[in-house]
Amino acid sequence: MTPLSFHSMARLVLAACVGTATCAQASESASVIQDLARTGADLDRQLFESYNQCDLEKFGAYFASDVEFYHDQGGLMRSRENVVEATKKYICGKVHRELVEGTLQTFPMKGYGAVQLGSHRFCEIGAAKCGGIARFVHLWQNEGGTWRITRVISYDHQAIP
Repeated sequence: MTPLSFHSMARLVLAACVGTATCAQASESASVIQDLARTGADLDRQLFESYNQCDLEKFGAYFASDVEFYHDQGGLMRSRENVVEATKKYICGKVHRELVEGTLQTFPMKGYGAVQLGSHRFCEIGAAKCGGIARFVHLWQNEGGTWRITRVISYDHQAIP
């Protein structure tokens, strides 16, 4: 079963409530979901632009100081400094990231922020094609309009045949 995009979900909710008293609430919820989806896509784009450009100061600012980063092959990293240092050592000048189109999903986490899921490819710089693909989960905290990642789960890393 393929997951629904936020736009598809919103249309289903609105279609189901036509003519009922809850339509206004459903319409408002759909609007919030669409806004969050746009915010999530923008955050993902900005985060990985800084990653791909090796702008480590900007990249690091997207993470909470006490971030926990779980990687299926690398284990656990704790702290923004460790994430930035690993990016500098293993990514900068070597690899860039591409989001797999249509995989990004962002869901609200009431009173906290959002959880974001997706798949991405990792491509060696200068290579004709990407060599690896993986899935990710980002837990974003929204404090006063500032979004930061507090948890990362990076998993299912595979070579692309």
